[in-house]
Amino acid sequence: MKYLFVVFYLSFLIYPAEAVTTKMFKVLDTCARYRLGEIDTDEAIEKLKLMNSSTMKPKDLIRKYCSVFTPNEKIEF
Repeated sequence: MKYLFVVFYLSFLIYPAEAVTTKMFKVLDTCARYRLGEIDTDEAIEKLKLMNSSTMKPKDLIRKYCSVFTPNEKIEF
């Protein structure tokens, strides 16, 4: 009985971890596609679900957001 409880509990821990990696992949994929020029600024903002504020340009918003997710700080967006 204890074994079933442990297996049941661990199954709930696996799903959130999988969801985080899926979301992280989507963000990195969108940032890479934007950097390569496959998608434009408006589409990148929509896919990243960012709020476009009036004080910041859309390009700067994407640059700052994507710079958090890139391990190499020398990459310019």
